[in-house]
Amino acid sequence: MTADQQPPANDTSLLQQFAADAEARIQDFADPHQEWRRLCSEFVGTFFLVLVAAGAPMVGKLYPGTFSQAAAVIAPGAMVMAIIMFMGKVSGAHLNPAVSCAFALRGDFPWRRVPGYIVIQLLAATTAALFLQWLVTVSAKEGGSYPGSSTTDFAALATEAILTFGLVSVILGTASGAQNIGIIAAIGVGSYIALAGLWAASLSGASMNPARTFGPNFVGAELSTYWIYLIGPLVGAAAAVGFAFVLRGRGGGRSGSLAGQGDLFPEIADPDKA
Repeated sequence: MTADQQPPANDTSLLQQFAADAEARIQDFADPHQEWRRLCSEFVGTFFLVLVAAGAPMVGKLYPGTFSQAAAVIAPGAMVMAIIMFMGKVSGAHLNPAVSCAFALRGDFPWRRVPGYIVIQLLAATTAALFLQWLVTVSAKEGGSYPGSSTTDFAALATEAILTFGLVSVILGTASGAQNIGIIAAIGVGSYIALAGLWAASLSGASMNPARTFGPNFVGAELSTYWIYLIGPLVGAAAAVGFAFVLRGRGGGRSGSLAGQGDLFPEIADPDKA
């Protein structure tokens, strides 16, 4: 039999292997003995996200004329892209309380793990702000998120909500369960963050992340508008979870995780669902 006469690959076997790999990853991600590694990963990832997001305007304040808003909003997107690639399989690369809550609301992440993720994200953001303030010798409030000078608080709230709706929709559509992993998720999420910032940074700062805003605003003692950056992203994330249900049905469990990865035939991986 020649090479051209070889029978085609068994699509069912390939799907079953894919499902087995996904199942192993899900089980590893749920192993309680590895939670300290995941929290460490979330700390480092969130630290570097805030480092570039808040650091750009702070350095611009120290060296006038060097700050470029376009570069400042592209930098966080590129950083998130890199973080997803190097640690997405460990902690899921949430880096954002709104994302952790969205995964839990979707049923892909246990609620009991959400507080730990949120605390470590806020702690990492605060540590990054303190480090920047020491390094740059500029108040951390310069790296915070605030409504634009011609933007009302309500308009800023609406901006953060709609931006986060889009961000979490991209994340839920490209993630594997509660994990942002692989080149597709990295490019999708990183690109969205950069593009959202390019048009909306002047309106609200395009934070989309309660932790990213909390760190520099808290260290800079400027929390008067923080409620916008807490409520807006959480409302947007909740709406994105509802939209994900419309697009892909329920989340949670093996079938939900496979559906999130684009598997159109989860019953092959889970015969009980057939």
